[in-house]
Amino acid sequence: MDTQEIMQLPTASLAYLGDAVLEVMVRELLVLDGKGEIHERALEYVTAVSQSIAADKILQDLTAEELSVYKRGRNSAHTAPKSATRAQYGRATGLECVFAYLHLSGQQERMQILFQKAFIK
Repeated sequence: MDTQEIMQLPTASLAYLGDAVLEVMVRELLVLDGKGEIHERALEYVTAVSQSIAADKILQDLTAEELSVYKRGRNSAHTAPKSATRAQYGRATGLECVFAYLHLSGQQERMQILFQKAFIK
């Protein structure tokens, strides 16, 4: 898909896909790492709070298009879960939208670069 087509998708759809993309990336990381307690360790990556922190780590590295997608997701109307503030949830939604955008536009290498910067300690 090209950028224009992706930008026409509803923000909720981008966040939904981005959540799945991030989930697969996290699961792959944890399985290949070979250490136990995968489910518990996955929670370090997939909560709104951890995704909000991850978003903050990569904001300065986003391209203009990625930043536009991020802001669109961050600013979309949403109700935060009890485990996160509205701001944290907004940043997490923005991050999910960026990963959906990269996935749909075929930018796998860029996804890996941002994932490493955002989540690998």
